[in-house]
Amino acid sequence: MQLPKRKPAKYGEVPSDNAMSRKKYEELEQELEKLKKKRPKAAEEVARLAELGDFSENVEYQLAKRRLRGINYAMLKLEHRLNHADIVKVKNDGIVRLGSVVTVETKKGGRTYTILGESEADPKNGIISHNSPLGAALIGHRAGDEVEVDKVGKCKVVRILI
Repeated sequence: MQLPKRKPAKYGEVPSDNAMSRKKYEELEQELEKLKKKRPKAAEEVARLAELGDFSENVEYQLAKRRLRGINYAMLKLEHRLNHADIVKVKNDGIVRLGSVVTVETKKGGRTYTILGESEADPKNGIISHNSPLGAALIGHRAGDEVEVDKVGKCKVVRILI
């Protein structure tokens, strides 16, 4: 008998890429500080509702407890990401690396990308992950190089301008 394949639960979604810019690191720190300020009030609310007794039918208590668990989990997740973060340092030595701003030229025209970690990827705004097909193909090359990018079975050649 084969076991059913299940999607990971909402608490199972942990980013595997620890590379991030200094700006993203500071945003995560600020988010953690906000949660630390929220936590005492949430814990107070749980304690206040616990005094009412009858936990099985006390919906307000159950909701407050769920909020507190959510805050605790979010804090643990952020602390883990901050403790394991690899801060990207931009080097302009002509080689495309994590943190580089790269302009590429295709048959359709040119486009500029910033190569960062998965957590910051936003292709519509020109920020791509170093694990994306284009980002992975560009890493390690120099200006003037032509690079083949394998995108969904189609091979596309791009030329690095900067």
